[in-house]
Amino acid sequence: MTHFLAATALLCAMTDTVIDIEEVTITDHAVRPVQTHTTLSSIQVSRDYLQQNFSGSLMQTLQGIPGVKAMSIGSGQSKPTIRGLGFNRMAVAEDGIKHEGQQWGDDHGLEIDQFAIDRVEVIKGPAALLYGSDAIGGVICLYTNHIPTDSLSGAVQLFGRSNNGQLGASAKLGLRAGKLFCRANVTVINYGDYRVPTDSIQYYSYYIKLKDQRLRNTAGLERDGSLMLGYAGYKFHTDLRVSDSYAKSGFFANAHGLEVRLSDIDYDRSQRDIDLPYQWVNHLKVLSHSSWRNSVLSVDVSLAYQNNRREECSEPVSHGYMPKPDGPMERHFDKSTYTANIGLKMALAEHNLNAGINTEYQHNRRTGWGFIIPDFETGSYGAYLLDKWQPTDKLKLNAGMRYDFAQTHIHSYNDWYKTPVGADSVFKQRSADIDLTFNNLTWSVGASYEAADWVLKANVGKSFRIPIPKELGADGINYHIFRYERGNTQLDPEVSYQLDVSAYWANKVASIQVEPYVNYFPNYIYLNPTSLYEEGLQLYHYTQAEVLRYGVECQTTCKITRHIDAELKGEYLYAEQLSGAKKGYTLPFSTPWSADAGLKYSHKRHGEGSIGLNVHIVGKQDNIVPPEKPTDGYWTLNLSASHRFRFAGSSISLSLHADNLLNKRYYDHTSYYRLIDVPEAGRNFSIMAGWEF
Repeated sequence: MTHFLAATALLCAMTDTVIDIEEVTITDHAVRPVQTHTTLSSIQVSRDYLQQNFSGSLMQTLQGIPGVKAMSIGSGQSKPTIRGLGFNRMAVAEDGIKHEGQQWGDDHGLEIDQFAIDRVEVIKGPAALLYGSDAIGGVICLYTNHIPTDSLSGAVQLFGRSNNGQLGASAKLGLRAGKLFCRANVTVINYGDYRVPTDSIQYYSYYIKLKDQRLRNTAGLERDGSLMLGYAGYKFHTDLRVSDSYAKSGFFANAHGLEVRLSDIDYDRSQRDIDLPYQWVNHLKVLSHSSWRNSVLSVDVSLAYQNNRREECSEPVSHGYMPKPDGPMERHFDKSTYTANIGLKMALAEHNLNAGINTEYQHNRRTGWGFIIPDFETGSYGAYLLDKWQPTDKLKLNAGMRYDFAQTHIHSYNDWYKTPVGADSVFKQRSADIDLTFNNLTWSVGASYEAADWVLKANVGKSFRIPIPKELGADGINYHIFRYERGNTQLDPEVSYQLDVSAYWANKVASIQVEPYVNYFPNYIYLNPTSLYEEGLQLYHYTQAEVLRYGVECQTTCKITRHIDAELKGEYLYAEQLSGAKKGYTLPFSTPWSADAGLKYSHKRHGEGSIGLNVHIVGKQDNIVPPEKPTDGYWTLNLSASHRFRFAGSSISLSLHADNLLNKRYYDHTSYYRLIDVPEAGRNFSIMAGWEF
């Protein structure tokens, strides 16, 4: 049983509205396709699923959904991708507000407390109509605004992982007094160096021994807290939420550079200490949401302030012409984002009109002796209109348009040390002072038809994305992923056209869902690997190319007996550059095909419980971009089990998730660690115990 307020089933839009009406109970699968309100492919993920499939980070928990993958980052964090598109090609929204951190970074996670999340909606496909730039690949909508229905309610969770010795606890408390409510969350996590199934790796032909098969200095910690206060009336709702997320983690020392061989730090002294090099990030978010509605009209207003501070520290070592720095602070970034969204919804006969205005301003400043991106300010403004028309009970039509305007100012930057140029020495310029303006018109048209056991969907749309400051102005070494990155100020806004089709059939025994899609980019922006080297590292530079992508996701379930269910799912993605220097090749770090087969036994003895076995198969990826190297295919065996005991208005739940039971050695083609011969994590058991009242 999963408890929601009826209003929490509304569309994941720029504003998510919750009003005070009677609580309802929904009995359904923990992960289910959304067949009602959108013509895009959309998956609802319940809180029960998040608990039963806990695998460390939020994205590792969600990557069982076809099309959704986690790019693992060290020991305890990961970044999301949807259909092979990640970073600034997909949006993450928390309670209707786009989460804004340093998304350009490859080596840090989402800075969101996963244990404060009540439910998740994953929208696959172009969602720029409602979210503007960055939503080309889709949106992961996170909801943490569930209103307490009892005068006192809460939950306590204890969890851990075997591979990296993770230990953590999370507590949630809800209070309700009439129409006033309060909710608080606290989470603390600590983890050590993680283990891989190998005794050594190679870095630029250097043989590096691993102690106890652990990646030294990949330990970390996380501390999260949030508080929400609100008023929930029948027509008017308002709430204010403040959250803060802090994380500190080490970088695998041997991946940061060969200088570690000369370091005085004893990296094998402890599995849980965090030595240089390391990073810390702190994300503060203040979010206010208010809504008013009657039987015909609703108005939603969301205001948010986000401050993201990130610092990378490493041992001061001279590189090239740079002298030895005075301190360990390599890079520090301080980014503030101000967001305002206004949404209007009106019901007119068979039509539901949605209109809105979105504004955002970003201000980012850098310090430290290392340079990768310049200071910048970006302002963006968007307006959209969407019509949802239901001419019959079975047919739903969506059509909408959006206009966006954005301005970016990039500051100049010169090295703090001199570089010889001819007979002279100069402070080399890494970034020039430039002002850029972007604008675009996007649209989306779709249809959904329901008949008997079938739901058919089709959606075609145009999305766009403005180049981020890193793509425009980067010029420096990214030590953590062993490459030199260079931007391109001549980049145009990225445009995408995508056709999505979905066919879903289900009865009481079985279900089948097939989702093919075609994605065309006239000017895809990507970081192109070259055969050149700059300051001792491989040079990557940003370029644009015409790209065609297409793929398919399939999923089928079958109820074999009253207690046993079977599931088979898979996905395939193909990408090809149609122009440019790498014409005919795919894109770097392209996702290989994968498939999953699983059996699950469920019962209701002494509560509710289940146990499942899963085989995850990934194909060989030999469709690469030179000088990339192919990655062999692999398969892993995984186990999950859970049980919930209910008594006197409360419940105790236990869940176990085991990954890579056979401790296989394999490489993920989407992970940059494979470039230095580091395999994925070995056998890992994740366990969680929770009490809800």
